[in-house]
Amino acid sequence: MKKILLALSLIMYASGVLLASPEHKQAAGNHTETVTEETENPQHEATAEAHTAGTEAHGEAADHEANLPPSWLVIPFVALLLMIATGPLFYGNFWHHHYPKIAIGLGLVIAAYYIFVLNNSHQVVHSLFEYISFISLLTALFVSSGGILIGWDKQGTPMANVIMLILGAAIANIIGTTGASMLLIRPFIRLNKERIKPYHVVFFIFMVSNVGGCLTPVGDPPLFLGFLKGVPFEWTIIHVIAKWAFGIGLLAVIFYILDSRDVKLNPVKATPGQKFSGRLGVRGGRNVLFLAITIAAVFLDPNKMDWLPYIPLRHGEHLTKLSFIRELIMFGVAALAYFTSDKECLKRNDFNFEPIKEVAYLFIGIFGTMMPALQLVEHFAAVNPQYITTNTLYWFTGSLSGVLDNAPTYMNFMSAAIGKYGYDLNNLSSVTAFTVEHIPELTAISVASVFFGAMTYIGNAPNFMVKSIAEQIGIEMPSFVAYIVKYSLPFLLPVLFLTWLAFFVF
Repeated sequence: MKKILLALSLIMYASGVLLASPEHKQAAGNHTETVTEETENPQHEATAEAHTAGTEAHGEAADHEANLPPSWLVIPFVALLLMIATGPLFYGNFWHHHYPKIAIGLGLVIAAYYIFVLNNSHQVVHSLFEYISFISLLTALFVSSGGILIGWDKQGTPMANVIMLILGAAIANIIGTTGASMLLIRPFIRLNKERIKPYHVVFFIFMVSNVGGCLTPVGDPPLFLGFLKGVPFEWTIIHVIAKWAFGIGLLAVIFYILDSRDVKLNPVKATPGQKFSGRLGVRGGRNVLFLAITIAAVFLDPNKMDWLPYIPLRHGEHLTKLSFIRELIMFGVAALAYFTSDKECLKRNDFNFEPIKEVAYLFIGIFGTMMPALQLVEHFAAVNPQYITTNTLYWFTGSLSGVLDNAPTYMNFMSAAIGKYGYDLNNLSSVTAFTVEHIPELTAISVASVFFGAMTYIGNAPNFMVKSIAEQIGIEMPSFVAYIVKYSLPFLLPVLFLTWLAFFVF
């Protein structure tokens, strides 16, 4: 974690130096003086206003083009994805010892190019803040749920497994996919301890860590970003619940068939005299409160707290509040939860920080290296509005959500869809109007960004955490490529296709 903090400090320092550049401030001042002189003459007032508007529009377009990264800058991102896919399989020892350096190093290369070549420190700072918000929420949910011990005294039958997966999918909408995954993955593995297979964990990732969290803004990060932009809280439940039930239902049926077949082929011999009471037990109630505090903190908006100062970016612009009050609360909850949790619960859950460390290292590299990819995607959508349809939004948002972080992917395609119809993403009433008049487009973006997150281990952060926990327990999980070839393509992709066919074509 020290390496991560050092990297963050270096980026923040470099960004601060550039943002405080006197040349930049002087240029902004000169521009202001010129505009003032031109508008003092009343005879030229109308001309000046038109010229100013045209100059601003042209300037924004020119700035966007100037700051657009070259396409070859996506190479570090592709390289990182390839190494995540091949490292554990072909050079496991090297990857295990050096992946933090590789991920942070590639992220710093892209950050340096943005700051010193593209002169776009705004993008770097913005991505850094998103990462801090991202990792603070995951850490709080991970540590808080690690101190809760759930036990179900029941044999792991196919029906019992299906019930637990569906309940986990529902709970994901209350405490998020990360919270539900961390809370239930160990009880789910214990339920099937005598016959646990990789497919059990993979379908847990499908249903609990991804598709399940599609009903509320709390369920998955992209939906929460939409909520902050003005999508009503109840909108997702109203317009997505049928797709959620359809997707979860299909996955449950597929899992039940696979699990029933496994029971027939590999029957578990019952222990003489063993009886199951069916009782459900929960221990570590204090940590439930920590989970509640974490979820409540999600709804804090520092930008509405007038007593907090802003972080200045350019002349007359700002990014966010100076104090990470929401993130500080979450990190504080994580620390408090760890030091006050029932030690017996932590021990029986085999709790350690390795899963969250792996996510922290890899995703700081992903957040850094994916900046060019996201910008190029956004630019393509902006200059090619003819491609922005319900169908393309579903498949493009989904495909990229499988390999990029689904939260910024959701925002980019939502921005493209809103822009096509002349709405403003930063105007609350405009976003609200869009949610009423263009329901199919926003529904396609919402469903795809969440559902497709299960296509790879990196589509959503809980995927990697669940995989890491399962491997520590001793389950031989499929590699990055094997996960896609053996499970995502034959089982998940048909569900995604049928969802599209049932709700967005007919």
